[in-house]
Amino acid sequence: MCRWLAYSGTPMLLDTILYKPVHSLIDQSLHSKLGVETTNGDGFGVGWYTETEETDTPAILRDIGPAWNNRNLREIADHVRSPLFFAHIRASTGTAVQQTNSHPFRHGRWMFMHNGAIAGFHLMRRELCLLVDPALFADIEGTTDSEVMFYLALTFGLEEDPPAAVAAMAGVVERAGRAHGVEFPLQMTLAVTDGERVWAFRYSSERKSRSLFYSSRVETLRRLHPDVAFLKDVSDETRLIVSEPLGDLPGAWNEVPESSYGVVQPGADALFPFAPAGA
Repeated sequence: MCRWLAYSGTPMLLDTILYKPVHSLIDQSLHSKLGVETTNGDGFGVGWYTETEETDTPAILRDIGPAWNNRNLREIADHVRSPLFFAHIRASTGTAVQQTNSHPFRHGRWMFMHNGAIAGFHLMRRELCLLVDPALFADIEGTTDSEVMFYLALTFGLEEDPPAAVAAMAGVVERAGRAHGVEFPLQMTLAVTDGERVWAFRYSSERKSRSLFYSSRVETLRRLHPDVAFLKDVSDETRLIVSEPLGDLPGAWNEVPESSYGVVQPGADALFPFAPAGA
């Protein structure tokens, strides 16, 4: 499947998060420890928001090759600084390796990325696509189940209420899958953002979801590790959500509970239970 991370906080060079940690996302593209596959080389993507308000949309860089040897990614990582960015490395679950199938996906100011799959997607692809708002359908560029999930969530009101929209999307997918005889239709850890807040979800029909972690509060880590220079340079609201921990710093990482979602936002973050609508 895939590995991903979401960063929100003090504006940071992409390099600091993507390349420098001991078990960075680039290292995970070759040596994943918790993923279904050790190697995630079927494309990658990075999406980021600028520190200015000259544009309402995030920038996106996506490619079909592996992240570990991409010179363009290496180049921008040393020069792009962002307060909020997504990064994703892909291991295809069957759809084509092509640029439009790499995450994150973008619609207006929103970004979305996913690890997991809709089991039996080929059986229900048509009916799921027909549920997408006709005004949005033409914006679907690729062939992945992930992008269809994003556009279903947009159809169900993602821009107004992300948790309710993702719950509605998950409910539709599960009902469609079971109508086709698929016992466990949905596997997902996903993140979505509007550039100000990040919502991250961990859920699977089987209740055995892929790994997902969030970083501890910065003030807690400063008390535990007063000698770590990185922690002196970031705000108390800086937070990471990752498929795998980026290192082994004691106390730094917390597992997102099964069937739950969290919100990273200005002020207090929050964690809530999650269930598909109509479940």
